[in-house]
Amino acid sequence: MSDDVRNVIIIGSGPAGLTACIYAARANMKPLLIEGFSAGGLIPGGQLMFTTDVENYPGFPEKVSGQELMQRFRDQAEHQGTEIITADVSKVDLSSRPFKVWVDDKLYLARTVIGATGARANYVGLESEEKLKNKGVSACAVCDGALCRNEDVLFEDGGATAMEEAHYLAGLCKSVTLVHRRDEFRASQAMQDRVKKHEKIKILYSHEVIEVLGVEEDKVTGVRVKSTKTGETTDVTVAAMFVAIGHTPMNELFVGQIDLHPNGYVKTVPGMTTTNVPGFFACGDLQDFVWRQAVTAAGSGCMAALEAERFMAAVGH
Repeated sequence: MSDDVRNVIIIGSGPAGLTACIYAARANMKPLLIEGFSAGGLIPGGQLMFTTDVENYPGFPEKVSGQELMQRFRDQAEHQGTEIITADVSKVDLSSRPFKVWVDDKLYLARTVIGATGARANYVGLESEEKLKNKGVSACAVCDGALCRNEDVLFEDGGATAMEEAHYLAGLCKSVTLVHRRDEFRASQAMQDRVKKHEKIKILYSHEVIEVLGVEEDKVTGVRVKSTKTGETTDVTVAAMFVAIGHTPMNELFVGQIDLHPNGYVKTVPGMTTTNVPGFFACGDLQDFVWRQAVTAAGSGCMAALEAERFMAAVGH
């Protein structure tokens, strides 16, 4: 192989991708990071770039903005020797090594590739919701629930994840209004019982959110809901709205080339970032549909870099 074949190319620059860069650089793998470009596909810095305050990342007793935290990740990766390209990957070919990675028409070759493209949260799709994202509208109760201590909040949907997160919020907030489109839940009976019996949780069956209030104030002041049976609308005064209607893994580059779970997330060996394609590793929210936290993503990025380094040592090139 010629000198222009990279040891490792890392695609995606959230906590997983940047941590992989740090560890790969320290292992003298001379990583190339293609971090994305916000006007195109991947967001440089990942989903944390949309998070105003981060209070649960270890090492920051005072809250830190998502933008500042990811800038520190990036600075550290660069300081360790990572080469960074701010652009979107247009195509990859994992059919043989060296792997091929295209940025527009420019081709890069790599002995290993780490996929860290993440996942995007699904939202209801309202204009008012979009304007108030991270101003009281959140898709992560664990991330942002502590910012709403002793406040009234509303939760959209009633699947198993939503009910778990609504129960979590009830431990922090003054009250939780759980809005569900149907007149029955799909979650386990045990989880339903926990939610229904909780004194802080009010359930609005057969309702849907049609507007988030507070756009003029630039913060959530309430939510307008509509009965799916009568069409009657009601305004609920709350300080925040949480949604749990799933995430979509950003797997477009890899579909048809690696094994995926039925939900679209990349399949990895349990407890590892190894995929069915030797030399391709997946970390962060591209393969994690359970935890989806910055700290777990960072941990898996570390794993991916170490596994890539060990793979290189084992194959000899």
